[in-house]
Amino acid sequence: MLKIECPWCGERDQTEFTYGGEAHIARPLDTDSLTDEEWGDYLFFRKNPKGLHNEQWIHTGGCRRWFNAIRNTVTYKFHGVYKPGEPAPEVES
Repeated sequence: MLKIECPWCGERDQTEFTYGGEAHIARPLDTDSLTDEEWGDYLFFRKNPKGLHNEQWIHTGGCRRWFNAIRNTVTYKFHGVYKPGEPAPEVES
């Protein structure tokens, strides 16, 4: 079983968490002025890298708080977690 560290609760089983997608996606401020192509880019296109990736997670089976994580998409290993609004920690790949 995969272990994930919540910044508030500590290390827990993966079954307590839910993946929330790529981190640091900013919603466009004036959505009425977007073209269909720009709106589609915002809604559907993500980086999906092979390797380190910044992601959002929520501790659904615990404190129910959102946090960000740096995870390797190949090995599934978590390289760091950080609270929303904090800068991402420096990690080695």
